[in-house]
Amino acid sequence: MRKTKRVTITDIAALAGVSKATASLVLNGRGKELRVAKETRERVLTLAREHHYQASIHARLLRDNRSHTLGLVVPEITNHGFAVFSDALENLCREAGLQLLISCTDENAGQERVVVDNLVARQVDGLIVASSMSGDSDYVKLSEQLPVVLFDRYMNDTQLPLVITDAVTPTADLVAQLARAHPEEIYFLGGQARLSPTRDRLAGFLQGLEQAGVTPRPEWIIHGNYHPSSGYEMFAALCARLGRPPQAIFTAACGLMEGVLRYMSQHNLLNSNIRIASFDDHYLYDSLSVAIDTVEQDVPRLAQECFALVSALIAGEEPACNRRVLPATLRLRHV
Repeated sequence: MRKTKRVTITDIAALAGVSKATASLVLNGRGKELRVAKETRERVLTLAREHHYQASIHARLLRDNRSHTLGLVVPEITNHGFAVFSDALENLCREAGLQLLISCTDENAGQERVVVDNLVARQVDGLIVASSMSGDSDYVKLSEQLPVVLFDRYMNDTQLPLVITDAVTPTADLVAQLARAHPEEIYFLGGQARLSPTRDRLAGFLQGLEQAGVTPRPEWIIHGNYHPSSGYEMFAALCARLGRPPQAIFTAACGLMEGVLRYMSQHNLLNSNIRIASFDDHYLYDSLSVAIDTVEQDVPRLAQECFALVSALIAGEEPACNRRVLPATLRLRHV
């Protein structure tokens, strides 16, 4: 098997018939400034393009004392919200000349520690994290070495930089409308109870019932996890327990709604009178026969705020506000 070899600046210099120092000046953009002949500059640059030469990131790290990379840690990259966030953040990094490294934790705190250690070993300049951990002690200690910004989730009373969407107020407004239409029965299908998004969205759900004058029943609150399969299983079990579909449901995330819709499709319920609402929106909801009212996060802005915050911290600036809570909007499709 032929062993591959990366093209180095020494190789380019040899091919161009110049010294390594001259090639380095040209490839670092200083050839014209230091009066390297135009013909020589063009020859070096042409050869570099032809041979796909790239400067060593390790050499750049030593020169700049930065890796020009950011680390993103998310529980699940296939989750619609995290996928949209990752795409928006990657675009921001690319425009700024940075490389984004993405790692997934599968909602496992042990795996999260491993992927974070791997990113730190690659000397990322900062971390943006949707954490599955129950406490922030690991990240508080890590923040002494590099900037850490939490997003989407938080640990109680954390003082770390944080960007989240307000979940309580818009959820309450949406659920109040739902409860006024179906005061007899409205179910909450949520993720892990220990996670802050679940707690906040449940708080909004209960507040919405209170606004509508509806007293919640304990059996209306059902917890699973945020995988679509969990949404399917919770909704299937609910239908089996009731012997019919529920009158109204609120799911705490887009992934859970995906599981519910799969069950409804398999059991010919998409044209039924079930009133459905969810936290998080999806563009495909506009194409469905069933109307789904949602709380819509501004995910691109969430990415922009995280990027701005971590960039300021990397630059050694003190942000005016370390805790940013963004508003959400209601998408009402039910007529």
